[in-house]
Amino acid sequence: MDALAPLIASAMIAGTPLMLAALGLLINEKSGVINLGSEGMMLVAAITGFAVAINTGSVVAGFLAGAVAGMLMAAFFAWLTVWLGANQVATGLALSLFGVGASAYIGIDYVGATLTNPRFGIPFLQDLPFVGQAFFRHHPMVYLALILCVAIFWFLNRTRPGLILRAVGESPSSAHSLGYSVRRIRLAALLFGGACCGLAGGFMSLVYTPMWVEGMVAGRGWIALALTTFATWRPLRVLLGAYLFGGITILTYHMQALGVPVASQLLSMLPYLATILVLVLISRNADWIRLNMPASLGKNFNPNT
Repeated sequence: MDALAPLIASAMIAGTPLMLAALGLLINEKSGVINLGSEGMMLVAAITGFAVAINTGSVVAGFLAGAVAGMLMAAFFAWLTVWLGANQVATGLALSLFGVGASAYIGIDYVGATLTNPRFGIPFLQDLPFVGQAFFRHHPMVYLALILCVAIFWFLNRTRPGLILRAVGESPSSAHSLGYSVRRIRLAALLFGGACCGLAGGFMSLVYTPMWVEGMVAGRGWIALALTTFATWRPLRVLLGAYLFGGITILTYHMQALGVPVASQLLSMLPYLATILVLVLISRNADWIRLNMPASLGKNFNPNT
């Protein structure tokens, strides 16, 4: 039990950036837009947030800067795809590649710099045996991600704007005929998704590994994309999936620390192998995917045609 509590705590921390990014991408895809640029957005947000935090001494300012950076990249993606009609898949890939290169260039002067985070905890609850260490000694962003997950579930299933967003993702032409601005709704969804990816990137450089390392997101943007499919576009399943993948990541580190006689490179591959395995298992049931996937996902809409 003494060893299990820190493992659970570490899995929650490792799963938080995945959850934040996946929730943002879920809102994108509920509106009918698939954005493959999450990896690049997270990287740019990570270096932007880290640079602002280093220069201002404020981690909160760093998170805000990361969210803004993600939104700006998402706005550029929206202009190209929603207004100019560019292919969503190709544009998303280009955005991701741009983010990898731009973050590496911007971060040249910050390599080796580090941040010191204070210890966090919920009073009284953090002192409880086992559960205190496992669940109540986390950075506030961990709890914000949980709240955001529940809020998105409520938004999509219990509010009129959420119903409109889902309608746009299912049939943009029908939503347009009812007087809704499909382009503006998709823009709002993309901006929200960009902010979430920005927070996820900021979490990586400000909390998870409080320093800047080139390519530090290390494929988590792609895992977040896979997570939306794994969760069949449902927020609460995103939460479970994020902690599952986070747990697998932490387990690989724990196995290395225990000296398991397996090459460290093979252990590092486990989270990505698990992602591929899950996608293969899910894709075997095409009807299940078709019933849950937004009908217009990846399809551009031009209100003038």
